[in-house]
Amino acid sequence: MSNLIAQLREELKASADEKTKASFQRFFKETVRYYGVKTATVGKIAKKHWSQVADLSKAELFALCEELYSSGVTEDAFVVSFWLPNYMDKLEPADLATFKGWIERYIDNWAKCDGFCNHTVGELIEKHPESVAELKRWAKSENRWLKRAAAVSLIVPAKKGAFLQDAFEISDLLLVDGDDMVQKGYGWLLKEESRKHPQEIFNYVLQNKKIMPRTALRYAIELLPKTQKAEAMKKN
Repeated sequence: MSNLIAQLREELKASADEKTKASFQRFFKETVRYYGVKTATVGKIAKKHWSQVADLSKAELFALCEELYSSGVTEDAFVVSFWLPNYMDKLEPADLATFKGWIERYIDNWAKCDGFCNHTVGELIEKHPESVAELKRWAKSENRWLKRAAAVSLIVPAKKGAFLQDAFEISDLLLVDGDDMVQKGYGWLLKEESRKHPQEIFNYVLQNKKIMPRTALRYAIELLPKTQKAEAMKKN
């Protein structure tokens, strides 16, 4: 299967375009490694090769994912994010331990974090709601990406109004974190919960606005009515 990884990487490199390559770094504060391939193109390449890995054992597929992650290149990581949701029927709560290790070892920018957590981790939590307790453990980590992952893994179910109380509990754990990547992560989670629970999110923000970083607050209130946004933004 190493030949498959080599082939994937060659296709990704060949699909880089100058415009994407020139603009890629500006989306990140930290230095990132990349080929310069549009995300949609990465998705097409990953989908093209999925049939070659779909029937692998979990151990074999996870080994391929680690090999992709090991390069440090953002688009290689995106392939993992495109592949694993297709494997959801075979994933189980115990796999969160593996995913935690990947985040700690390989995730080093918000795009890798969100691409993996929004769908793979999020869909696994939706399938096994009791596993949301693991996200609360992640929120207590010293690792910035694991803390962000605790929040952004619930983004997709939050859009449907699910896991509201869990979103509050995770936000409580991250509330005064000084890292803007963490602040944006839980602020984004609260924003998505506000689609179905605007009053509850408004109440939460008012209750915590004295200590909530402004970055998180602005994200959280983005979808609220103008009058509520104005009230939330008032200086105490």
